[in-house]
Amino acid sequence: MSRRTFIAASTVTGAAVVAGPSLLGTGRAAAAEAPGSRVSLTVNGTRHTVTVDNRTSLLDLLREHLGLTGTKKGCDAGACGACTVLVDGRRVNGCLTLAVRLEGAEVTTIEGLAPAGNGPLHPLQQAFVDQDAFQCGYCTPGQIMSGIGCAREGHTGSPEEIREWMSGNICRCGCYVKIVRAIQQAGS
Repeated sequence: MSRRTFIAASTVTGAAVVAGPSLLGTGRAAAAEAPGSRVSLTVNGTRHTVTVDNRTSLLDLLREHLGLTGTKKGCDAGACGACTVLVDGRRVNGCLTLAVRLEGAEVTTIEGLAPAGNGPLHPLQQAFVDQDAFQCGYCTPGQIMSGIGCAREGHTGSPEEIREWMSGNICRCGCYVKIVRAIQQAGS
């Protein structure tokens, strides 16, 4: 097979893959027929009942169905921690948690800590401000939610312990020293 033949065959195959569902009429119909379930859960103190595709993650439910965009989509594979939220008081990666598994659960996101303009910041949010524990801010909601979980789990005894128990959260700007200081400040 020549290079030219290979490129031509690849182009035709790629076009068929892209256009195939619409040519066969199964693209939107298949999405519309995807198995869905109703799930009722409490998010930041408000009860919600939504129907979602059974494959919808908690992260996508929060962002796309409830409009709570404070929780960030980083890697979408559970490796960065940007999507960390609290479910029944425990920290979880929203991208790895299926929404339909949360029937009756209580979810707390960054928006639920100190609603905009309604009172003081959560102590850990204030500590992040005091310690200048963020640069770009993208990971900050996940860092704060994970830090709250870390404190509730009793893992704030030393900087080393905090680093170990916060190791699932990545800060691409490298603010780790200040993040640890913020968690220590809020924990004291």
